[in-house]
Amino acid sequence: MQSFDQIYELIGAALAESTFWREVAISAESRDTAQKCEVAMYSEFNKLGLSRAVFDRLKAIPTPSDAATAWYLKRQIEAFERAGVALDEAGRAKMQVISDEASALSSLFESNIPKDQRSVTAKPEELDGLPQDYIDAHKPGADGLVKITTEYPDYFPVQSYARSDDLRKRLAIAYNNRAYPQNHKVLRDLINKRDELARLVGRSNYAALTLEDRMINTPDKVIDLIGQMAAAARPAAERDYARKLASLRELDPSITRIALWQNSFATQRVQKAQYGFDRQEARKYFAYDNVRDGILKLTEDMFGVQIRPWNYATWDKLVEPYEIVENGTVIGRFILDSHPRPGKYEHANAVPLRIGVGDRLPIAALVMNLPAGGHKTGLMEHGDVETFLHEYGHLLHYIFGGQNQRWAGISGVATEWDFVEAPSQMLENWVYDYDTLRRFAVDADGKPIPKELVDQMNRARYFNMGMADMRLMGLSNASLRYYLGPAPEDLSKAFRTFHSQFDLIQFPEETHFEASLSHLGGYGPAVYTYNWSRVISDDLFTLFEKNGLRDRTTAERYRRLVLAPGGSKPAAELIADFLGRPVNMDAYRARMAKDN
Repeated sequence: MQSFDQIYELIGAALAESTFWREVAISAESRDTAQKCEVAMYSEFNKLGLSRAVFDRLKAIPTPSDAATAWYLKRQIEAFERAGVALDEAGRAKMQVISDEASALSSLFESNIPKDQRSVTAKPEELDGLPQDYIDAHKPGADGLVKITTEYPDYFPVQSYARSDDLRKRLAIAYNNRAYPQNHKVLRDLINKRDELARLVGRSNYAALTLEDRMINTPDKVIDLIGQMAAAARPAAERDYARKLASLRELDPSITRIALWQNSFATQRVQKAQYGFDRQEARKYFAYDNVRDGILKLTEDMFGVQIRPWNYATWDKLVEPYEIVENGTVIGRFILDSHPRPGKYEHANAVPLRIGVGDRLPIAALVMNLPAGGHKTGLMEHGDVETFLHEYGHLLHYIFGGQNQRWAGISGVATEWDFVEAPSQMLENWVYDYDTLRRFAVDADGKPIPKELVDQMNRARYFNMGMADMRLMGLSNASLRYYLGPAPEDLSKAFRTFHSQFDLIQFPEETHFEASLSHLGGYGPAVYTYNWSRVISDDLFTLFEKNGLRDRTTAERYRRLVLAPGGSKPAAELIADFLGRPVNMDAYRARMAKDN
C-alpha cells in the first residue's frame, strides 16, 4: 500500500502541475509544452491502472482493520477493474493505447478553448447602458470602433447591461462559437474512444462505466435525479420566464420568445423593477482587492486560522501567494491567479499542486478571470463574488482535507466525484449575508454596503434560480446522453435537442456551445454533479441556517466531519455525520418554492 500510494502521489502531483501550467503559463510555447506533459502523465496513470503485477499485490492485501485504509483499498481495486486490468495481455495493451488516445483528446479539447478568444467591434453608442467604468476601459480605436472580446470581464457585462440587442446578439454568437469547428472532430473522437473503452471492459457505454464509483452510480439514476429536480424547478422557471418576457415586451411588443442574448439583460431588468435590486449599484461595493481580503477574513473568522502572504516567486505580477496558519503552524499554501491574460484558461477552477500527506503541506491554486484592482478597475458583479467564494471553497476543502492524512489517495478533495461541488456550493450562501458583506463590501469612499441594498439582493435572490437550474439540467442531460453510446452524427443538433428538454432558453442553430463546454472533457457524462451537489449543499446549509452563519461551533464541526476526512469514508457517511441523518431533497424543494 505504501509503495502504491507513493507512485499514485508522484503521478498525481505531476499531472496536476502540468494541468496548471497548461492553464496559466505566460507563453503559448509553455502552455503547449505543459499540455504534452499532461498527456504523458495521463498515460502513466493509465499504465498504473493496467498493471496486473500491481493489482495482484493490492488484491492480496488482507482487509485492513483501519476503516479509512480499507475504503481506500476497496476503491483502488475497483478502479483497476474498471480500467481493464482483468483483460489478457493483448487486451491490456489495446486498452493502454485507447486510454492514452482518449486522454490526449480530452486535454486537446480543453486547451483549444482559450486559444480561440474571439471579439466583435461596436460603435461607442452601442455601449449605452453599460457601467461607466466599463465604458472608460473600452475606448474606441483609430477606426472609431470599440473592441469587445469573449473574455469573461468583457462578455458578461455586455450581456447584462447593453441596451443594444444587436450588440448582445453579435457577442453571444461569437462567445458560443469558441473552438468551433476545430473542437468538433476532437469531441467526436473523444466520445467514440471512451465508448470503445467501456465496451472493452464489458460495459454498455462510457457513462455506465465512469459513474460506477459515484454516489449516483448509474445513468438511469442520473436521469431520475434530473427528473425529480426538474419537477421542483420547472414551475419557478416558467413563472420567471413569463416575468422576463413581459419585461422585454415593454421594450419591444413584437418579442414572443426570449433569445439567448436577451436572458441576462431581462433578468437584471426584472430584478431592478420588481425587487428593487440594482446590480450596477451593487457593483460599486465589490472591488476585487476588498472582496479578496473579505473572503480571506471570512475563513479566519469561521475556522480560527490566520492567512498571510507567502514568499513565493510568481509568473505574473498580479498572482498572489498565501499560506494558512493554525496555532502558529503553517498547514497549507495556496496561489490566486485571478485575472485574465491572453491564452489563459477562461473558466474558473481550483487546481491541486501538492498533496497533503503525513507532514507534507497541501498546496493548491485558484485560477479565475476577474477584473483586477480597486474601485477604478476592479469592480465585480455580485455573481463574480459568488463564483470567487465557490472556487475558493474547493481550495479550503483541499487544504483542510489534507491534514495528517496517512494516504495521498484519500487526501484533500478525494471523495466521490459527484460530491465535490457540494461544499463550494454551500459556501455561496455567505455572500448574501449582510453581517459578512458589511465587513468588506465598501464603496470608493469606504462606506459599507447599505443593509437595504443587501435586503433587496436577497429579495431578488430566488428570481431566475429555477431557470438557472433548468439550464444546468439541460447541460447535464446533454453531457450524459453524449456518452450513452458512440458520438451522434450531428453533435450540435444532438446537443440542442438534449439541452432543450430542460432549459427554457434555446441555443440558436448558428451556435455550437458544445465545442467550448470544457466539462465535456474533464467531467465527461457527469455534469449532473453540479445538480446533485446542489441538493446536498442545500441540505448541509440547513444547520448553518439554524445555528447562525458565523457560529464557530457549527463551522468547526463542519470542518471536522465533512472537510477534514477528505476521501477517507463514503460521502454519504460524511453528510450523515454532520446532519445526523441521510441527505434528502427537502431543502432543495423548499428553495425552489421560494419567491421573495
